[in-house]
Amino acid sequence: MPATTLDLRDVPPPERHPKIHDAFEELEGGESLEIINDHEPKPLFYEFQAEVDAFDADNYEVACQGEGKFVATLPKK
Repeated sequence: MPATTLDLRDVPPPERHPKIHDAFEELEGGESLEIINDHEPKPLFYEFQAEVDAFDADNYEVACQGEGKFVATLPKK
């Protein structure tokens, strides 16, 4: 179960990644951040993989749950 869930669909795009990074930083190791987005967050995955040492890329998950709703789980090591 994720420690935090962020629904970003109504957040302006320039504000999304900073909000995600802040929420991820607050997690304890072993917890996950779940985000709900209006598009597949592939650029975010690559950003986290390259820049966030605590990101557990092997256990990242994303699912399309209908038009305009992608749910991604970003686990923290």
